[in-house]
Amino acid sequence: MAGAGAEQAQRLGVVLHVLYLVFNEGYTATSGTRLERAELTAQAIRLARELHRLVPGDDEVAGLLALMLLTDARRPARTTPDGSLVPLSEQDRMLWDADAIPEGVGLVTSALSTGPLGPYQLQAAIAAVHDEAPTAEATDWAQILALYTLLERVAPNPMATLNRAVALAMVQGPAAGLTVLDSLSTDERIAASHHLVSVRAHLLAMAGDRDAARASYREAARRTISEPERRHLLTRAVRSW
Repeated sequence: MAGAGAEQAQRLGVVLHVLYLVFNEGYTATSGTRLERAELTAQAIRLARELHRLVPGDDEVAGLLALMLLTDARRPARTTPDGSLVPLSEQDRMLWDADAIPEGVGLVTSALSTGPLGPYQLQAAIAAVHDEAPTAEATDWAQILALYTLLERVAPNPMATLNRAVALAMVQGPAAGLTVLDSLSTDERIAASHHLVSVRAHLLAMAGDRDAARASYREAARRTISEPERRHLLTRAVRSW
């Protein structure tokens, strides 16, 4: 029986990972001329809802559904009419989905209070902190930093470290975040990614090093195969003058 339970948990983990990948591809397409593919995010949310109905006691299922709802809630403010990307800090929060946010917050709050912590719950908690902040300036970055630090312990991966670097920069200053990025530069899983270079550009801009920031934004633009992301990065490079 124990073996059967472990096998079921493993299969459920695979299903959750696939849904997570589908949602992410819909929310930020890895290539092409469109930033988003709303049909994919909608399908991922629909399937996550159905999975939550089938296994309502699984906290990671609830966490993943919460993460999707809290992330997708920002979609109406993520792009301009011409499809250009709008960073989280510049979004009109009045456009966010006012129904999805409390639903997502309720799901993750309940999940965090009942079982062992999992990566989807922690990512949902981070999304909740962002979504509940009335303005970008009011974001509780210290709490986000603590959550990313915990996420790194629960599920170590370079993207969690990359995001922790941003949170660390917001709390302790860009130099602290750049030090973390240096530790990722030799990690083969992310060293060639445009994400690493674009975050470096952002932190360099925070530090006032405009020349280095501009060069990094241009390098990130060369690395991405997403046209909307490329346009956004090149726009950031121009703003660094």
